[in-house]
Amino acid sequence: MLQKKSNLEKTLADFNSLESDYKNLNELYQMAPDDADIVAAIESLAQRAHAAKFITLFNGPNDNNNAFLFIQAGAGGTEAMDWAQMLTRMYMRWAERHGFTVEVVDEHPGDVAGIKSITLKIDGDKAYGWLKSEIGVHRLVRISPFNANGKRQTSFASVDVWPDVDDSIEIEINEKDLRIDTYRSSGAGGQHVNKTDSAVRITHIPTNTVVTCQNERSQFQNKDMAMKILRSRLYELELKKREAEENAALAAQKKIEWGSQIRNYVLYPYQLVKDVRTNVEKTDSAAVLDGDLDDFMLSYLEQAE
Repeated sequence: MLQKKSNLEKTLADFNSLESDYKNLNELYQMAPDDADIVAAIESLAQRAHAAKFITLFNGPNDNNNAFLFIQAGAGGTEAMDWAQMLTRMYMRWAERHGFTVEVVDEHPGDVAGIKSITLKIDGDKAYGWLKSEIGVHRLVRISPFNANGKRQTSFASVDVWPDVDDSIEIEINEKDLRIDTYRSSGAGGQHVNKTDSAVRITHIPTNTVVTCQNERSQFQNKDMAMKILRSRLYELELKKREAEENAALAAQKKIEWGSQIRNYVLYPYQLVKDVRTNVEKTDSAAVLDGDLDDFMLSYLEQAE
């Protein structure tokens, strides 16, 4: 409740600030309409007002929640694993821009480079509301650094997102429906990693949902985090089940390969990032890969309204 109160207070403060700045700039403009600083301040206010109107897009039952973000390499071998790592960096930089915190919950490194899969916990105001627009397959086209002939390579990675549901939402999990396995953590090593069977894998047998966690310091902490992710995933599955029953539009599950992507990132022979759902595109691919994703996300949310 305190976090919800804080979020509402921030939203109200933002709108009050916009209104106050508008009144002040309006008075200044009447006195000096040709002043370059005033004109620049008005343009800045217009951009803030444009961004503020999107607050109405975050009206889902879990849009204010924190989020779990899962990235998995698809077709493309080592190149795809490297692409999955690039996507991880992109979302981390995006989160930094919004002042969100990111925690690596589980990571499986690639055999040669990159990562096979990774789970991130992203904490911040409306984190799930923002990130739910990223669910799907992401396609990269570039000159492969892993190809000695310098040929163009296409690779894929998938992104999935679940809301971080709190204890106030009842998710009934029967202990008899769980299979809990422990294994040694994989990673760069250290005093603790690889020395004890601290990593935890939990399988929810009725839904065949598998979650893992290996980045906490103890088996107990890993199990606790894995159960938290499992609750979130089962909650999301229940929501999708209800939506299907109400004939809501659901995206069909697709393979992580050609023809199933939601966004293309072309780095060669030209620079272009294009969302195939909204047709929003940007030619500054470096900025996008550095976390400039808001236009893609907001356009999708606006279209989904």
